[in-house]
Amino acid sequence: KIEPTVACPHLPSNTKQASELSSITIDQVVVGSCTNGRIEDLREAAEIIKGKKVNPNVRMIVIPATQQIYLQAVREGLAEIFVEAEAVFSTPTCGPCLGGHMGILAKGERALATTNRNFVGRMGDPGSEVYLSNPAVAAASAIKGRIALPEETI
Repeated sequence: KIEPTVACPHLPSNTKQASELSSITIDQVVVGSCTNGRIEDLREAAEIIKGKKVNPNVRMIVIPATQQIYLQAVREGLAEIFVEAEAVFSTPTCGPCLGGHMGILAKGERALATTNRNFVGRMGDPGSEVYLSNPAVAAASAIKGRIALPEETI
């Protein structure tokens, strides 16, 4: 079995197996944006989070890549799954990934994102940390409040 990897701060190439990072707590999860905001990515995350709640210590933001994907996610009921889990389901936008708005990290905060970069200050304060993962690990981590494997949520 191949285990998912997670990119650790502050380079996408700084990877470890997700199971090695299970003690890392998180403040925010971002699924989507222009990378990993495809409909199949949203389906993967929704499958993990369906019927569950985002950890009360975590903010979860879901950003479809395009308006077409947004509409398809609404039609398929994925938006409802995320909202019922107490995640924010956004319209397509550039936001937290580039440190612009909607999910900017404060000093000392830690995010797990499905975006493509985790350089120093990428999502906010230079004293924050960004880890990168696939949508399934991101959804499981939103539930657990720490970096987690999907099978931990079953």
